[in-house]
Amino acid sequence: MSPEAFKKRRQQSPVLFFHRAEYDYYKYHPMFEISQWMDQVANDHPDVVTVMKYGQTYEKRTIRLLKIGLNTGEEKKAIWMDCGIHAREWIAPAFCQYFVSQILKAHKTDHKMQEMLKNMDFYVTPVLNVDGYIYTWEANVTRLWRKNRSPGPLGCNCTGVDLNRNFEANWGTVGVSSNCCSDIYCGSQPVSEPEAQAVTYFVGTRQQEFLCFLTIHSYGQLLLVPYGHPDFTASNYKELMEVGLGAADAIRKVHGMNYTVGTSPDVLYPNSGSSRDWAAIQGIPFSFTFELRDKGDFGFQLPEDQIQPACEEAYSGALHIITYAHNKIFSGAVATAAATLSITLLAWVSLATHYCEEGQIDL
Repeated sequence: MSPEAFKKRRQQSPVLFFHRAEYDYYKYHPMFEISQWMDQVANDHPDVVTVMKYGQTYEKRTIRLLKIGLNTGEEKKAIWMDCGIHAREWIAPAFCQYFVSQILKAHKTDHKMQEMLKNMDFYVTPVLNVDGYIYTWEANVTRLWRKNRSPGPLGCNCTGVDLNRNFEANWGTVGVSSNCCSDIYCGSQPVSEPEAQAVTYFVGTRQQEFLCFLTIHSYGQLLLVPYGHPDFTASNYKELMEVGLGAADAIRKVHGMNYTVGTSPDVLYPNSGSSRDWAAIQGIPFSFTFELRDKGDFGFQLPEDQIQPACEEAYSGALHIITYAHNKIFSGAVATAAATLSITLLAWVSLATHYCEEGQIDL
């Protein structure tokens, strides 16, 4: 939906639009509605949801996330998901909202989701590039804005930095531009932008907690693994590909859509300074970029009638990755504990049998 179409819809039915009994996850929402939704979700689920502030944009807007998990009083692992780092990719914030709604629905009845919320906290940022996202809603001519809204360097009349080229991960080497007017301008230095600083600090100070770093984009129907620089390969590349291919299978089973899995140089183009690569460098084991629908027919302006199927399939893919990461840690821990207990019991039985045969004890 274009900004003008949104305004027309709001004018035609203002009461229905702002006061729906149920939030419409299959429409694109402006930032103020997403913010209201975040507060409402926290109010509706105080036992599992908390709103957290963790940064500020160039235009002094607060960057917020939803922390979702059960308070066990113990240290927990964590999942990171951010959407809307590129302003024009409206399907990404729509997916983050849908994702939250589904895990909150599942945790009421699904044993596996209950287990994961006990063991892990989900940190979900529906819109990271708040300034840019708001700008895309201003008019049709701003709809395809990509970057944030910080001013260019001295002598440059252009605005904005590509936030997904601004992280400290082989920054400024490939797939970027030093031209401040370019859509892929990487900034004056790594982590120069307040939005990138916010993620770097929040995740970086908790890096041992995070099992997954999922950053949601569009378009292309891709699952990208580290690294964007062709000269570097992730130490767990084989496992990342196996998990990614499993996620692509899960996606395909929902609506038959095919997602390609690989590194950015292999299946898209080389790039540097991405948040995905930064997360991998921090030691977060499962770092993926999702490029949602479509493959170019509508591009960044995916129609609203595709929001539901796009979100449903991406949810299955994300859940596959998250479940794998969870089970690797927690099912493995349970299996190890069970094996240790079994060995201990066997040793005790063997010892007891020995003493029985020696006549020292009766069984």
